[in-house]
Amino acid sequence: MKAELTGSDWWQHGKDLFLTTSLTESPLAPDYDRSAMITGIVHIGVGGFHRAHEAVYLDRLMRRRAGAGPRDGAEPIKPGGSCLEWGICGVGLLPGDARMRDALESQGHLYTLIRKHPGGLRDPVVIGSIHDYRLAPDDPEAVLALMSRPTTRIVSLTITEGGYNVDDVTGEFRTFSPGAVHDATHPGEPTTAFGYIVEALRRRRADGTPPFTVMSCDNLPGNGKVARTAVVSQAAMSDPELADWIDGSVAFPSCMVDRITPQTTLADIDELRRGLDIEDAWPVVCEPFTQWVIEDDFPAGRPPWEEVGVQMVDDVVPYELMKLRLLNASHQGLAHWGRLLGMEYAHEAAADADIATWVRAYLEREARATLRSVPGIDLDEYVDTLFWRFTNEAIADTLFRLAQDASSRMPKFVLGTVRDNLTAGGPIRLGAAMVAAWALGEEGVDENGEEIVIDDPLAEELLPLAAAQKAGHETAFISHEGVFGDLATDERFRRAFVEELDALRRDGARERLQALAGHTRVA
Repeated sequence: MKAELTGSDWWQHGKDLFLTTSLTESPLAPDYDRSAMITGIVHIGVGGFHRAHEAVYLDRLMRRRAGAGPRDGAEPIKPGGSCLEWGICGVGLLPGDARMRDALESQGHLYTLIRKHPGGLRDPVVIGSIHDYRLAPDDPEAVLALMSRPTTRIVSLTITEGGYNVDDVTGEFRTFSPGAVHDATHPGEPTTAFGYIVEALRRRRADGTPPFTVMSCDNLPGNGKVARTAVVSQAAMSDPELADWIDGSVAFPSCMVDRITPQTTLADIDELRRGLDIEDAWPVVCEPFTQWVIEDDFPAGRPPWEEVGVQMVDDVVPYELMKLRLLNASHQGLAHWGRLLGMEYAHEAAADADIATWVRAYLEREARATLRSVPGIDLDEYVDTLFWRFTNEAIADTLFRLAQDASSRMPKFVLGTVRDNLTAGGPIRLGAAMVAAWALGEEGVDENGEEIVIDDPLAEELLPLAAAQKAGHETAFISHEGVFGDLATDERFRRAFVEELDALRRDGARERLQALAGHTRVA
């Protein structure tokens, strides 16, 4: 019966067929021998996204190699072992990561992934590819020892777009930040991801152990190059010779990762308990869609990810630009327009005719012109798929989450498009309007008079600028050079921004959305 039923079958009938409170005993748990797993990947920053993406692909690969996994649409199984040497050990760097450590340890590092389909279908599976977790502040030396082992061949990262300590405008590593300074003066006692990576690579070099590959999985243009900049720059602060060795010897492949993964709620935990009688301290919910495109540059070896649908390519840039400037930029549009109109969820905003029409107009008129050809991708179909994904009510992704860290996300997802169009003489009106919607939202009140809650690492700097903007200094918000660079001094952008901000105040968001969607003048 276990092999015959899918996760959705168990969700519908599980209580009648199998009662369990243990993830280990669940019929949805992996069949491979987790006791035989070896750490081949150390992942820094274990959150919902890693557990809905990289860990899921590894779990699927291990299931296939054990002969128990799904084969539809995937590459044929190839000889070469169980892939259990690619087990994941998660690492948390912050005190708050103790919650993840405790949740995973309490259930043998297993957790439930719940894929939520439109229409209410649930498709759960228990993921087992993470077999260990270390909270670095508890025992830094144990983490360094693990990263220094020859069996550790990949260190992957999901530390958020703003976690790389790299200036969005100049692209330079912030050598003055407290974490970087500490790790440069105390390299054997690191506190940051890059401090740990540098010290582990130093030890491997001293021991004659080949370096591991560093793989960023964050939503950054050229995330491999950004990771290289951060690691090499951190090393150069204390050991320039080591920095040169890292730059010449360590691979930093870029990749594009895509799966909408909202925050887990208490309702999700309760729904899992009621649906399958499973107790899971921290399950993960996600959409059914998933995509992973990786630059194939792993000198120390890698899992055969292509067997489970990962696209291994020579150049990931076209794919990452597509995702960042279409999907992620759309998310910013949904968030900032939707919040002005008092909406709470992404599916609300995506289903709103005025917002949806505006987002499509932005993608077609301004974003797509800046993209390169994307091998194997029909961009019209890709955009249509985005709206199918965005309107999935079951995901219940909040606009608050999409708007978080906007000072880091907008430069990467939207302002790059604006800059490219300025250079090429292309249209920028809709991009400027999105910035204006964000800036107006930063003043803290929606059009219904309700509070717009701001959660941004630069809030202490941006909120006073938003207040000055509200008081009449129209370009105060875009004067923040750390976010906007010199855009405030670009006459064309400055004029378009001011016009859109004024129009938003005068006409309101909905009327402005309607006017912009039908707007044809190049600005």
